[in-house]
Amino acid sequence: MIDSVPGAASGLWTLLAETAATAGDRPAVRDSTGETSYRELTRTARRVAVWLRGRGIRRGDRVLVCASSERVTVAVLFGCLRIGAVFVPFGPGVTVHQLGQVVADARPAVLLAASQEHLSLVPRAAGVLLGDLVSALPADVDGDVVGAVSEDDAAVLLYTSGSTAAPKAVVCTHAQVLFAARAVASRVGYRAEDVVFCRLPLSFDYGLYQVFLCAMASAALVLVPPGRDVHLLSEVCAAGATVVPVVPSMAAMLVALARGRVLEGSRVRLFTNTGEHLPAATAAALRHAFPAAGVQLMFGITECKRVTVLEVDGDLARPGSVGLALPGTRVRVVDESGAEVPAGVVGEISVYGPHVMAGYWRAPELTDQRFRVDAVTGERFLLTGDYGHLDDDGHLYFTGRRDHVFKHRGVRVSTVEIESAAMSLPGVRAAAVLPPVGTAGPVLCVAASGTGQEVLRGLRELLGTARTPSQCRVVPALPLTANGKVDRRKLAELPEVRS
Repeated sequence: MIDSVPGAASGLWTLLAETAATAGDRPAVRDSTGETSYRELTRTARRVAVWLRGRGIRRGDRVLVCASSERVTVAVLFGCLRIGAVFVPFGPGVTVHQLGQVVADARPAVLLAASQEHLSLVPRAAGVLLGDLVSALPADVDGDVVGAVSEDDAAVLLYTSGSTAAPKAVVCTHAQVLFAARAVASRVGYRAEDVVFCRLPLSFDYGLYQVFLCAMASAALVLVPPGRDVHLLSEVCAAGATVVPVVPSMAAMLVALARGRVLEGSRVRLFTNTGEHLPAATAAALRHAFPAAGVQLMFGITECKRVTVLEVDGDLARPGSVGLALPGTRVRVVDESGAEVPAGVVGEISVYGPHVMAGYWRAPELTDQRFRVDAVTGERFLLTGDYGHLDDDGHLYFTGRRDHVFKHRGVRVSTVEIESAAMSLPGVRAAAVLPPVGTAGPVLCVAASGTGQEVLRGLRELLGTARTPSQCRVVPALPLTANGKVDRRKLAELPEVRS
C-alpha cells in the first residue's frame, strides 16, 4: 500500500504537474536514446517517488544523484521534489576523492551513482547504479504518493566550486527556487514551441534551471553530454534548437565551427549567457554566425541564482552591462563599510530579494559571512564577493570577483576588462588572466595564433600601458571545469605558464 499524505504536493513539483495537466502530450525531455512527454515524465517521476519511499526516504533526506544528461535524471529530480526529499546533484566526471568529500558533507540517505567505484563510498544498501534505476522502478503506480512539503523545505543542495578544496553546498528551498525560476522566466521569455539545447551539466545551476524554465513554458529540453565538441554545431542544428544557453567556451566553439559556413539548418533565435563573462567579441561573432539569433546576457551566482538579466541584445546599446535586477529584487553596490556608493563607483555587489537562498549546508559561520540582515530594514541580503557598478538607470556592470580586481602600475584593473580586450584582437581564440600573487604581477594567458608579444602590443593600443599585463603566455587551449568555466588553478600549472 502506498504511504501517502492527503492533499496535493506543493513546491517545485507544481511546475511539472501543472504543465502535464495542460500540455501533457508536448515533448518534455529528449536525450540520446529518445524523448519523453510531460505526461510520461510525470508518471516516471511518481514511480521514482514511490521507489524512494519504499526505500525509507522521507522529507528532508538527501538523495545524491549523478546528474547525467539523461531523461532519468529529470525524473529523479521531480521524484525527490514530490516527497520532500532533497535533490543533491553531482557531475559524472567527479573523482572518487571529490565525491567522497560530498558524501561526507551531505550524508545522503541514498546514492544514485554512475559507477561501482562511486558506490563503494556508501553502505551497500544505500547505493544504486543510476543505469539500473529504471528497471527497478514499480511498473505502475496505483494512486499516488505525496510528501508533506513546506515552501521553506530544502529542495536542492547545489555544490559550488570555491577558493578552498572543501565542498560547499548552497541550500535552495522550494520557495526560493520557485521565485528565482519565475523571475528569470519573466525576462528570458521561453515559449511553448521552443527547443532548448542544454549542453550544460545538470549539476550546474545554469543547467538545472533549464528544467524548471522549460516546464513553466511547456518547452522541450534537449540534454546533450559534454565531450563531443567537433559535433556541437551539427547537434544544435539537428535538434532544431531555438534557444541555446552558453558559457563563453561553448560560444567560442560554436563560432569556430560556424566560421565560413551557411547555417541553413539553424532555427536558433536566442543565446543566453551567464556563469562567466561573455566577451563582446564573442557575442558579436555569435550574431554574425547566427543572424536570426539575439544574445541575452545575465549575471548570476548560485547563492541567489540570478542577480540581473539584460534585455535581448541590450549589450549593443549598453556595452558591458549585465542588466537590471530581477523583478521583486534589488541590487546595491556598497563600499567596505557597507554604505551604498553612487552610480558609476565600483564596489561590492549585494543582493536583496526572495531569491536569496537559505545559506550554506552545515556551515553557519560561512553563512553568517555572506548572508546578512540589513540593520535598518531587517531584510536578508547576500554579499556576493563580486564587484561592479550601477549606472543612473540601475543597470549593473560586472567588474570581477574580489580577487580578480587589483591594482597594476597604480591603476585599478580587472581580469574581465583585460580578457574582453584580448578577445577582440585578431587570432585570439580564448583569454584568461591569472591575478597577481604576492610580488608577481598578473599573467595573461591566451589560446592564439600569434605570439605573446604581439598580443601585448595589441592590448597596449586598446588599454594603454598601465592596464596591460607585463606577461602573456600562449597555450594550446585554456583548461575548463566541468561547467565550462576557465579552470585557473589548472591554467597556472601548465608548463607554458609556469616557465
